Amino acid sequence: MSQISKSFNGIKVLNSVDFELRRGEVHALMGGNGAGKSTLMKILTGVYQGDEGQIFIDGSEVSIQQPNDAKENGVSMIFQEFSLVPTLTVAQNIFLTREPRNNLGFIDEKECIRQTEQLLNELNVNIDRNIPVEQLGVGYWQMTEIAKALSQNTKILIMDEPTSSLTKNETEVLFELIDKLKAKGISIIYISHRMDEIFRICDRITILRDGKHVMTSPCSELTMETVIQHIVGGNLEHAFEWKDRNYQRNQEPVLQVRNLTSGRRVNGVSFDLYRGEILGIAGLMGSGRSEMVRAIFGIDPIDSGEILMNSQKLSIKKPEDAIKAGIALVPEDRRMQGLILDHSVKDNILLPILSNIKKGMFIDDAKGNQIASEFVTRLNIKTDNIFKTSRLLSGGNQQKIVLAKWLANSPEILILDEPTIGVDIGAKTEIIEIIRSLADSGKAIIVISSELPELLALSDRVIVLNEGRVTKEMDRKEIASEEVLQHAIQVV
Repeated sequence: MSQISKSFNGIKVLNSVDFELRRGEVHALMGGNGAGKSTLMKILTGVYQGDEGQIFIDGSEVSIQQPNDAKENGVSMIFQEFSLVPTLTVAQNIFLTREPRNNLGFIDEKECIRQTEQLLNELNVNIDRNIPVEQLGVGYWQMTEIAKALSQNTKILIMDEPTSSLTKNETEVLFELIDKLKAKGISIIYISHRMDEIFRICDRITILRDGKHVMTSPCSELTMETVIQHIVGGNLEHAFEWKDRNYQRNQEPVLQVRNLTSGRRVNGVSFDLYRGEILGIAGLMGSGRSEMVRAIFGIDPIDSGEILMNSQKLSIKKPEDAIKAGIALVPEDRRMQGLILDHSVKDNILLPILSNIKKGMFIDDAKGNQIASEFVTRLNIKTDNIFKTSRLLSGGNQQKIVLAKWLANSPEILILDEPTIGVDIGAKTEIIEIIRSLADSGKAIIVISSELPELLALSDRVIVLNEGRVTKEMDRKEIASEEVLQHAIQVV
């Protein structure tokens, strides 16, 4: 891709960008929110057309005006949100809209299954081709997506955050598959914010910033710190440093959880949370972290135990009860649980407070516009305007919308489940600073995170969950290193 430029509404989002991909390499494309990664890939896949520049494949210039042009030139993309139809089988999904036909023009199911088996055997992937994908784990969804792409004679495969929903074992299987694709000469553009993955499987890294090409270099010649500096245009050495904060532990807790039991994953959890405190929740997957906060927020039923707020016992049977009490939850999966993606930035921000901005029977649009605009400015949400569809924003900006939605409701307690999952390093540091400032303003905050550096940077105190029980509580000053916390998580 040579000298690619693209503008929207007079704003240049790509400025003479060059990008080169070699045969059989895994090439990481990195950059912060608004860097231009998505726009560049949408031009390569025919979703957008560049204003200037040329695309060459195998040395010949090609014209990619629509997605079908990209497919004809061997370019496929696997998006962060899967494109599979859950009720269809693996084989039916792989050949959806491109089904083999018999002499009479009807769909040839047997040929569809035969070609699917051939594809899966070549990839050495063991999936039952006749099973509906809704019965498969997320890892197999990813494999089905890859098989679907390769069934279209793909030469260039774009992967957007491919491990964001995968377990550790599923990620290992994916990496093995990527090695096989490389050996076949297939080139992969790998978009991810996970540095450890980038340095493990990628050959080269290209970084964009503010719509411009910053650098391309072999991974072997770069360090994680150098990559971060190129992404943000500065030094972030203090971004993940813990800051000793003052909050009043000698006062009455704002939240008291006593012997909370919910379902099979939460077994007698007790803890206190103080005003102005950031309480970190650590634990392995399946330890009951998310299930615990889902019960506190009223999504999952509470079997036994008590929740007290400001020393008053709460009866939380549904999320409305928690919201009325002043509790907010930013869920782990923002796209499925935190946002209505096809609604505007404004509509999402105002959802919890619609009843507060009525003028008679109708919504006060002027007041709504003012509130939404204030939060867009306050949280530095990068959007053309408050009426832009939320789906079109980057992951970091979507997460800020979810934060804004709940902050507009002025909660006393803010629960954040994996608050920086799937966002770039720049947005991550912004969100960390937002959380700190909220705690400084007196909000009581619970943070669940699988990223230990993030948890250590934020938390004033950490509790560790294992099999639905609190197994350890540590003041942040007691945690000398990430290894100490990891040991506490692993050892019961």
